Amino acid sequence: MERMRIADVQDMIDHELVSKAQIAAKIEEAAEQASKDYAGKAPLLVAVLKGAVNTLAAFSQAMSIPVEMDFMSLSSYGSGTESSGTITIRQDLSTDVRGRHVLIVEDIIDSGRTLAWLAEELKRRGAASVEIFALLEKPSRHEVDVDVKYHGYVIPDEFVVGFGLDYDERFRNLDSIAVLKPSVYQGGQA
Repeated sequence: MERMRIADVQDMIDHELVSKAQIAAKIEEAAEQASKDYAGKAPLLVAVLKGAVNTLAAFSQAMSIPVEMDFMSLSSYGSGTESSGTITIRQDLSTDVRGRHVLIVEDIIDSGRTLAWLAEELKRRGAASVEIFALLEKPSRHEVDVDVKYHGYVIPDEFVVGFGLDYDERFRNLDSIAVLKPSVYQGGQA
């Protein structure tokens, strides 16, 4: 595939929804509170690949206490814009969560099905506690209630990309959250 230029990306973006500075401020705020809450507990931060990598990196760097990190690769999306509803483990954690305080660091809660499944799975595996930080939430799309301890931004039901979020593996490297033009994912310029 031909390398995309910045101008090419900007032509596909409708508007910026959450700026780089807003992302940093919200992550800093949540990490500060989590650092207080988990003091002396050596929390394990868990992120789901690939979307939450940027959020986990920024969140872990904003923590003021020692943390460990691990990753899972789960899938409920194909190459489109809608969840398939079936959760598949592509790559499991390398850390035993038994007796550990786990903090799931999530990029976005859409239907909530994957995150609810993950929280229950970690509890089933014997985690001492499981809490969630979600940078973005789309309440209008929630199908399952998810107990989020550290909240980011509530956003409208628009297709967003950037800061780890993608459309067909593209746009993850944007440093803000932006709304993709519908023509890009509805068969227009892609």
